[in-house]
Amino acid sequence: MDKPRALIAWSSGKDCAWALHEARRRGDYDIVGALTTVTDSFQRVSMHGVREELLAAQLDAAGLPSVTVRIPYPCPNEIYERAMAEALVRAKADGVTHVIFGDLFLADLRAYREEKMKSVGMTCVFPLWQRPTAALAREMIAGGVEAYLAVVDLSKLDASFAGRQFDEVLLADLPEGVDPCGENGEFHTFVAAGPMLGRRIAVTKGAVVERDGFAFADLVAN
Repeated sequence: MDKPRALIAWSSGKDCAWALHEARRRGDYDIVGALTTVTDSFQRVSMHGVREELLAAQLDAAGLPSVTVRIPYPCPNEIYERAMAEALVRAKADGVTHVIFGDLFLADLRAYREEKMKSVGMTCVFPLWQRPTAALAREMIAGGVEAYLAVVDLSKLDASFAGRQFDEVLLADLPEGVDPCGENGEFHTFVAAGPMLGRRIAVTKGAVVERDGFAFADLVAN
């Protein structure tokens, strides 16, 4: 019997990468692509600020075709939702019935995703839901994930955290109240290596730019 066809909601960060790893390990779905929002004005992954060429290298290493949703900057929510719905309708026409997310514990975000997926006749899957984030962060690191903080929220973290590796030293340095996985938006990451990638992507930290209350580390492929 054929497995249900699924996309993974892909931000280039550790949570979606680990969700991919878990979903592949369980083997319940045929994961046929990575759904990523790219801000066309910058040619970078939305929110994470990761260069599109790094995204392409990452998805090639993951063996996933890219399903790119292009949005402008700034992007009103109705434009984002329309672009996302159009991409999902096209995917559904190709037989996709499920979308896998790396969300951990934000119930309102989960409810929003479920509502939007239901409106196009798709089902959400949350492989990491309600996993304790301190333990999960260490599981990712021990499991071989090499990730870097691509962006930090300056209301939660100092700009010096931008570009740092997501490792045990970083976890020890996080201020009290900051989630170890950044689930409250404190930081977002780019995964350069891990069990979900067939090869490591070598990156270096370029300039750090502060914009709109965030510090973005420009990660550049070596």
